[in-house]
Amino acid sequence: MDELDIETVAEASLEDPVLIEGLPGVGHVGKLAADHILEELADESTLVRRVYSQEFPPQVTVEDGVTSLTCAEIHAVTPDSGRDMLVLTGDHQAQTNAGHYVLTDAFLDISEEFGASELYALGGVPTGELIDEYAVLGAVTDESLLEPLEEQGVEFREDEPAGGIVGVSGLLLGLGEQRGFDAVCLMGETSGYLVDPKSARAVLDVLEARLEFEVEYDSLDDRADEMEDVIGKIQEMEQQQQAMEVPSDDDLRYIG
Repeated sequence: MDELDIETVAEASLEDPVLIEGLPGVGHVGKLAADHILEELADESTLVRRVYSQEFPPQVTVEDGVTSLTCAEIHAVTPDSGRDMLVLTGDHQAQTNAGHYVLTDAFLDISEEFGASELYALGGVPTGELIDEYAVLGAVTDESLLEPLEEQGVEFREDEPAGGIVGVSGLLLGLGEQRGFDAVCLMGETSGYLVDPKSARAVLDVLEARLEFEVEYDSLDDRADEMEDVIGKIQEMEQQQQAMEVPSDDDLRYIG
């Protein structure tokens, strides 16, 4: 296999599409959001490209006993309402810095092939602690994009996220700007410890309003409830551990 191999699975006719990227990252926020779009709009979605690369981990996925080589996938989505979309998702990112550049260029090439000139990279930004209120942070390639996003509740904080935006999400903005794309990164706050469906829901709420499509959230909310149960058990275990570490009165007695 070559360093990069793009498989044409199908063709699709799209009108002014926007690229939506949701690859694995902090809290799997972006991937959860992108996968949810594809699940909810399955009848309006077509797999159009698979991108294979030596930069992906050397493995295959297994589903019902059948293997497939690791890749990224791009689906063309034509919802009944709202913008046409190219949804990019997969199970892995590149393993090297150079690989991130190679793959991002390929994703932008495919986007231009379908006529896209706008993109949204989706991801999470870690807080380091469990949270109740999920803010969505933003970054854009042009000041003109700030106000409409702020009107939908996206926060633009000075020097956040700390350290910038890494991986494909960051490069889509950097390389996309060089190609003339209007590029936005939407990042849901998340603890960073666990898969976070609630953060993905917060990001999707913004994206849904921006692109004027509609999806149901029952399955994502069910996953959020499951994660709440997991978090509750973790907190209970932490409390029990803390209680065991507190010395009792008997522990403080001594003979002397």
